[in-house]
Amino acid sequence: MIDFKRGLLAALFATGLLAAFAAHAQEATIRKNLGERIPQLGKIDEISKTPMPGLFEVRVGTDILYTDAEGSFLIQGSLIDTKQRRNLTEERTEKLLAVDFDSLPIKDAFTIVRGNGKRKLAVFEDPNCGYCKRFERDLQKVDNVTVYMFLYPILSPDSHDKSRNVWCAKDKGKAWQDMMVRDANVPAGSCDAAAVARNLEFGKKHKITGTPTLIFADGSRVPGAIGAPQVEKMLAEAK
Repeated sequence: MIDFKRGLLAALFATGLLAAFAAHAQEATIRKNLGERIPQLGKIDEISKTPMPGLFEVRVGTDILYTDAEGSFLIQGSLIDTKQRRNLTEERTEKLLAVDFDSLPIKDAFTIVRGNGKRKLAVFEDPNCGYCKRFERDLQKVDNVTVYMFLYPILSPDSHDKSRNVWCAKDKGKAWQDMMVRDANVPAGSCDAAAVARNLEFGKKHKITGTPTLIFADGSRVPGAIGAPQVEKMLAEAK
């Protein structure tokens, strides 16, 4: 009996090694063929099997593509699980784009607190963003929240100047609300505004390409302006 168990364990171990070797060889084949055939694809960060037989996920940064076992075909689009009615590509992308809230460089943001401020929300915004202004006006309806505002000047040549003026204001929160909600000019300011540059670096690293971009306490991320009801819903889900 002992010999039988040892033999079985040895067989299982060998099978596992063979499977791992085969998977490694298959990944190497895909990397080699795609790298040679589509060099502009760039560095492939990860290759993994999908639930669909014969289809492999190719991850380049946070971009998701699909290929066959030989890297002969490349597919760009969404993989849908029709039985469960799930967009697997969307779910995977959301996980890749999620940002650990505790990793946010809070020192480079200013806060706007409403009510008891217990709920948390981080927002990246450009002072010249029309959608941001609409979002800010709607956000006035959301209570009991602390908003960490990251100035993110990416849209216009003077976006950085306006961001600096807000950052250098004595009351940053009021200056921001004056500009975005009340369409008031913020006086020119002069101070160390290196935080704004660091925000741009952070955004580049995490592929924040548009404003507003919202990050909730659970790491979920929303690109674009959403209404107060949806903000409330996501704040509740992020607890």
